Amino acid sequence: MQNKPYLKAFPDANGYFGKFGGAFLPPQLIEQFQSIEQAYLTIGNSHDFISELRSIRKHYQGRPTPVYYAKNLTEKIGGARIYLKREDLNHTGAHKLNHCMGEALLAKYLGKKKLIAETGAGQHGVALATAAAYFGLECEIHMGEVDIAKEHPNVTRMRVLGAKVVPVSFGARTLKEAVDSAFEAYLKDPINSIYAIGSVVGPHPFPKMVRDFQSVVGFEAREQFLEMTGNLPDNLVACVGGGSNAMGLFSAFIEDSCEMYGVEPAGTGTKLGEHAASLTYGSEGVLHGFNSIMLQNADGSPAAVHSIASGLDYPSVGPEHAYLSSIQRTKIATANDAETINAFYTLSRLEGIIPALESAHAIAFAMKLASEKKYESILVNLSGRGDKDIDFVVENFPPEKY
Repeated sequence: MQNKPYLKAFPDANGYFGKFGGAFLPPQLIEQFQSIEQAYLTIGNSHDFISELRSIRKHYQGRPTPVYYAKNLTEKIGGARIYLKREDLNHTGAHKLNHCMGEALLAKYLGKKKLIAETGAGQHGVALATAAAYFGLECEIHMGEVDIAKEHPNVTRMRVLGAKVVPVSFGARTLKEAVDSAFEAYLKDPINSIYAIGSVVGPHPFPKMVRDFQSVVGFEAREQFLEMTGNLPDNLVACVGGGSNAMGLFSAFIEDSCEMYGVEPAGTGTKLGEHAASLTYGSEGVLHGFNSIMLQNADGSPAAVHSIASGLDYPSVGPEHAYLSSIQRTKIATANDAETINAFYTLSRLEGIIPALESAHAIAFAMKLASEKKYESILVNLSGRGDKDIDFVVENFPPEKY
């Protein structure tokens, strides 16, 4: 019997990618998550759902987003040819709307009235608030106080779009605590609300659902790159926090021979609390309802993390990334804060494209990789634009110093 294609085979029926994934849930949520899975497997494959989602992507989101040859950057760096999948041109300025519109459409079919979610950099929050406005649903976004101060433009956008932004004031007051807070809010009314998880993390079926909704990035890019060059890219590069933009790009190429690099935030050092590089420095553990590789203290509790990019500031990683790394299908790379800021300014000045700090991690690594791979091509997922980051960057890393 012929083996199933990878995307059909993983995850398995229990939500596992190898030993990673699953659904570690409190008893009161088991039935709700089973109903979400059943709805996704039935409604999500129906003609009406697929037709509506395709229409939304084309006429509302502005898909497909282009693949762009970064000629100036390529010539400046030397070596491999660098291409960008321009998810910064997706409506709301990042890849997040790809799964938010899918999750909101699913919520509509399930008869839910409210969308609840966490956000770090604010891109998922803005995208979900946008989806809620489109479908006429309530929206509640939980965001750490540190990130609220750092990503103020996105907080304003969420409020303008009609979302309730809930500041999270406990712990480190960043992304991990925002997830904790959002889960608590969802537990209070799982019948009328749905927790629209913002990455390929969380209990099954969310890692699969978010990957599938994001796979539009990879399948578009594969077709576009072939049309542009006659070949597939030699290398794929994407930043990894939870990992939704990376899985979006990688999903269409897993069975090809392309090298795939997930770029984690190396922050300011190698000690716990100085970075958020889970796959690089972490170990197996359960967090937020799924088993993966995570950064943890000696007692197994989630460790403190740091990244200059709020969207990467998470102590674990999507279970599919843990699996692909464990079988050596993906390579794990890093970019530190200093390299990221340099890439932020370099892309801005050479190409007239201001990247999100999350995406700038991928650009930073691609710049290093290009010098090593002289005759090859690199396709980077430029997962978001940097409007949300410019005030923070200019204030802390003045342009005249770069």
